[in-house]
Amino acid sequence: MFEFLDLERYDLFGAFWVTVQLTFYSAVGSLIWGTILAGMRVSPVPIMRAFGTAYVHIFRNTPLTLIILACSQGLYFTLQFDMGANGDLKTLGFRLAVLGFVAYTATFVCEAVRSGINTVPVGQAEAARALGLNFFQVLRLIVLPQAYRSVVAPLANVLIALTKNTTIASAIGVAEASALMKAMIENEAQLIPIAAIFALGFIILTLPMGLFLGWVSKRVAVKR
Repeated sequence: MFEFLDLERYDLFGAFWVTVQLTFYSAVGSLIWGTILAGMRVSPVPIMRAFGTAYVHIFRNTPLTLIILACSQGLYFTLQFDMGANGDLKTLGFRLAVLGFVAYTATFVCEAVRSGINTVPVGQAEAARALGLNFFQVLRLIVLPQAYRSVVAPLANVLIALTKNTTIASAIGVAEASALMKAMIENEAQLIPIAAIFALGFIILTLPMGLFLGWVSKRVAVKR
């Protein structure tokens, strides 16, 4: 039944390794950029609040495929910005895909973190300001550490969604799992077995992640 699964011809593990790398780098970038956006959205500076709000609404409601294609067509083919790839199209596609995923996923991270910020009692921030801390010090030292503890589960859902969204990177030629699946289906004409193998692969990636982060969420939850 699985005679078509020639690992010498089809680099199955390599394709899933690219998926793992896409997920990891995109998750780190999204967490950083999403946290900055969340800080902007609760900032006392009107311009920063307006920018954060506009960014979240625009990118969150734009199809991810369109964002990925815009990164490829706009940054590279139009602006000739090669992301430091020095002509290596494989590296270029990977970095452009990560950029697109960060730009999109950060909006969901932002909203999750902002919801966590809203769970922190206002009195704690007021007490910190009374001690002479400015807004960024209050956010960094008092608010965000508690906010992160309350949004581990929502961030886990964002991470799982990101893992599945990496399949869109094949639209710009990144050789991740879904690109290999498409090639195998075209060459072998074994739709159901091939789809089952790749579905199992994504379950192996996402299920332990969800279980582990669910456990972490319960361990670090703030008791109020």
